[in-house]
Amino acid sequence: MSDANKNLISKSPVLSYGVLAFSIPIVLLFCVPIIFPALIQSITSEFSEFAFYTPQVDPFEIGALAVPFVIVNLSILLIGIIYYKKHLSLNRFFNFDVSNKIALTIVGVILSIYIILTLTEFSIQEPFNDFSKIEWIVMEQGVENLQGFHHYVKLTLLTISVNIFGDMRVIPFIGSIGLLVTTFFISKEITQKRIPGIIAMVLVLQSNIFLTYDTSATYSNFWILFYVLSIYLILKKWKLSHISFILSVFSKSLSGIFLPFTIFFVLNNTKGKKRIYLLIFYIILIIGGIFAVTSTNILFGASTYHPENFLKGFIVFSYQLIHDPIILIFLLPLTVGLFLKSLKGFRQANSIQILISGILLTTPLVVVFTSHTNEPYRLIPLVVFFAIGVATLFGKIKQDES
Repeated sequence: MSDANKNLISKSPVLSYGVLAFSIPIVLLFCVPIIFPALIQSITSEFSEFAFYTPQVDPFEIGALAVPFVIVNLSILLIGIIYYKKHLSLNRFFNFDVSNKIALTIVGVILSIYIILTLTEFSIQEPFNDFSKIEWIVMEQGVENLQGFHHYVKLTLLTISVNIFGDMRVIPFIGSIGLLVTTFFISKEITQKRIPGIIAMVLVLQSNIFLTYDTSATYSNFWILFYVLSIYLILKKWKLSHISFILSVFSKSLSGIFLPFTIFFVLNNTKGKKRIYLLIFYIILIIGGIFAVTSTNILFGASTYHPENFLKGFIVFSYQLIHDPIILIFLLPLTVGLFLKSLKGFRQANSIQILISGILLTTPLVVVFTSHTNEPYRLIPLVVFFAIGVATLFGKIKQDES
């Protein structure tokens, strides 16, 4: 085990319960629309307080995934109870791994198949409405004429893609491949095993949302790639972490809202001078971000405040992820699994759980404090950290089941 991971073992349950207290209400609100799609909407309707109001849809109508959601979650709960009552051990399963050569071969084969199957998308014009706007900025206006830093890195990379490949979507596609590779390596680093990294990469690849936007120039994955890379670099090359985070913000300013989660990750995974240096930098970024938000509209556009939209923000998950049933059905069991993993001393489980819950929370916060609508591509960070969370459960640290 590397020195970095030796510092991840902690038997104190206080933090684990604190993370659970933060995460479980968010995840449960996430799960409500899966079972009752119209319930929150009926409660939060602006007309619900009027005597003449009658809902058009039964608020307790069962959703399409409600039955499999309940069956899977109850089954996992039953298996978990049996596991702990019988004191069963999964050591042999968790001890299994493959060599570095075999792992890289598997990763190469998976990526090759993915690349070959995706190349056909370049013969079709990008379907998103904002594509013409992005094309005009890159081809006509030029990145050098941009006002402010919005999407500066993203648009620069799109310009390079046009100049080198003649197509704006080539480098975004390369960025999506880089996101898959980074998912593998961060999972491998967290678990100190290669199989979980492969599992995480496959989980991202099977996501409908990821496959919808993987070649998009309009909604490119640059911001997500640079953010996930910044998390990985905290563990491997911490002096480069802040550079990757800044690139993420300059790709899409929404990345700035992830700063508190990054600080938790730093506190939970570093110590000594390394922790102090990273905290100083990220706190400076927070101060700068607060100044930018309060003095200009540079981050998220015109600011608003609509607290009534908070619960509505959780509704979008059930229909935006309708073609990603694995996340919808297994998020609650993953939350409990990460909590139990952290109780056994694997501190990284807390880090990943905060990232997952924090990303879920950003969706309601965006519609409360800004005029933006929630678009499906903003859930790709959830897809990635869900996959890493599953990989974390498959990781085996000797102290886990001692």
